[in-house]
Amino acid sequence: MLGPHRQEAPAIQRRDFLKGALGAAGSLVAGAGGVACGSGPAAPPGDGWNAGDLLHLLPTVNHRRFRVKASFRTPRAEALLLDVNGRRTRGRSSDSGGQHFTFDLSGLDPATDYTLRILEATGDPICDSWPLATFPAPDDEPEHFRLLAYMCAGGPDRLFGYGLVDAYLRIAQRQRLFARALSFAPDAAIANGDHVYWDLKSRFGWAMGESIPAGWVAGHFDRNQPVLGTQNEGVLQRAFGPQIADLYGVRFRSLPVFFLQDDHDYGENDEASEELRTFPPDPFMLDLARSTQRLYYPELLVDEAFPLPYALRGGMAESFGGVRYGRLFEALLYDCRRFLANGADPAAPRDDSWFVPPDIERWLLARTASSPCAHLAHMPSTPVLWSAGKWGEWYPDTKDENGVLRADLAKPYWPGGWGDQHDRLIRATAARRDRTPLWVSGDLHAVAAGRMLSSHGQSLEKNPPVSVLCGAIGTGAFGWPSKFRNQRPLPSGTLTAEEWIEPLERNGFTLLDFTPQSLTLSFFAWSPDDGDAAIDTLEPFRVLELPRPSRS
Repeated sequence: MLGPHRQEAPAIQRRDFLKGALGAAGSLVAGAGGVACGSGPAAPPGDGWNAGDLLHLLPTVNHRRFRVKASFRTPRAEALLLDVNGRRTRGRSSDSGGQHFTFDLSGLDPATDYTLRILEATGDPICDSWPLATFPAPDDEPEHFRLLAYMCAGGPDRLFGYGLVDAYLRIAQRQRLFARALSFAPDAAIANGDHVYWDLKSRFGWAMGESIPAGWVAGHFDRNQPVLGTQNEGVLQRAFGPQIADLYGVRFRSLPVFFLQDDHDYGENDEASEELRTFPPDPFMLDLARSTQRLYYPELLVDEAFPLPYALRGGMAESFGGVRYGRLFEALLYDCRRFLANGADPAAPRDDSWFVPPDIERWLLARTASSPCAHLAHMPSTPVLWSAGKWGEWYPDTKDENGVLRADLAKPYWPGGWGDQHDRLIRATAARRDRTPLWVSGDLHAVAAGRMLSSHGQSLEKNPPVSVLCGAIGTGAFGWPSKFRNQRPLPSGTLTAEEWIEPLERNGFTLLDFTPQSLTLSFFAWSPDDGDAAIDTLEPFRVLELPRPSRS
């Protein structure tokens, strides 16, 4: 375990191996290697693919279904068509002006490559065709799955003055990071929260969505009206469109994506005071998050592998769901904001407070215990293991009068039920001794990895849960925890933890490679001080290989 004196992670460290079962001590050994680069970015600018009138294209899949979100420069009065190997389905306009369409096609064959093309109502093609594949069937046994994971890709190019000009990377830099990530040919991507930043009522609303310059650029939201079908719709498109449609473009057209929402996707930072508790979301915040998802990125798909509560009509879900890749990998995705409950007051009963409601917790526990997959990952929007002392965390850590982060003080408006739910979920993942208990989280802007040896004094050393902060794509100099909160992330004082990579405040992403025998984590990090050109040859600064533990 690391001693009391913390050190920055080395700038480059090519590969580390965790030998032996995680229940054993394990050792870190230097070596050579890394993930193999593919033939090039899936869709960088100038790759020759003709997008025509398309602004952006984001698909998701399961083993039987495609669901695609797309937007166009020119409004359409008639429904567009999606052609999939000659089979055509009509798109549904998801906005009021006919610029955003959703395409949905079921009854496909598992593990099959298809050719897609979007057509006008007349049958004329709008863009070139492109490939997209379904996932293996739930009972298939694939040998490999590569997952790209990242968080916090959102943010306008620049905040609008007020000294906050460095809150986000330029869109061009983020696109370059995406191009490098795609060059390693992942099979899917999980974008874990904060796809947009446009806070309204919370402490930086004055410099963001409520600022005078925001009004010049996009207008201001009217909280007394619905988002779609009113003047708010145009504000949404002008404010959020550049952060999603412009950022992603058509680069991800052949890569299934899974978008999970976090606090800023509701138009607020998670904060609590006597005057304001931003979560659970009020009706306007909920409408804002739902409308953004409706226009820009796919809902999570629900099928026989994920018969969960809160499913929408048509086999979809907004806040909870999963990724299933045969019997090799399963991810459980859950938004910790939408149904957050912290009681009527700080003295509320512990069983009346949670990040996810009781029926979803039961679903998570059941999937964790019963999934037949070799690997299972919990991917909540709120991270485990580390704390930055903010309100909306699993942990009670808060700063004392000397600015020291501690877990033994009363954290304002923080209910003990959040920590109780954390422990129940953590223990459930550790109880499956035949696989690594894996957590991959968003929200906390950093790249990090470690494992939990105990929580609230209860030992987890027989199968310690591994936690990963997967890296922030869009964060600028002002947005790191050490700047925004004057607090670098630290392991919660409620835990005994071993940090393999201490939280590194640099932009980056993580690749996770799953085989029946092991899990390999490849961590990428970059800083604007490195120069933009360095992105194009970025290699993992650390690679951790975790052999699948033997059941004991």
